[in-house]
Amino acid sequence: MQIDFPYHIAVDGRTATTGSDDHIRDLIEQLLFTNPGERVNQPGFGCGLLQLIFSPNSPELATATQFLIQGSLQQWLGDLIQVDSVDVQSEDATLRVIISYTVRQTQQKDTAEFVQSI
Repeated sequence: MQIDFPYHIAVDGRTATTGSDDHIRDLIEQLLFTNPGERVNQPGFGCGLLQLIFSPNSPELATATQFLIQGSLQQWLGDLIQVDSVDVQSEDATLRVIISYTVRQTQQKDTAEFVQSI
């Protein structure tokens, strides 16, 4: 069991925990929405998806974001997951990120989807 993200207290009054599959999804979410430089002991951690809020939405932004996310996932979570695909869709004021991956330990395939309004 791992500590659940975001941190909260469970109904039994203890720190909430989660299974390994949900924990990996939590790690992906943390990586996507952490800006590089935010973590004191890991200043390179993160891919800065939130910094794109002020960028004009376009297919070029979606493509650049796709490469940025894939590189960050491989660098920081490459020992836990194998990235099968990263799909970034730019729709009006919304950036949709769909990540397909395989958990290395169990060889189980999974997909995580994140939506960011920009």
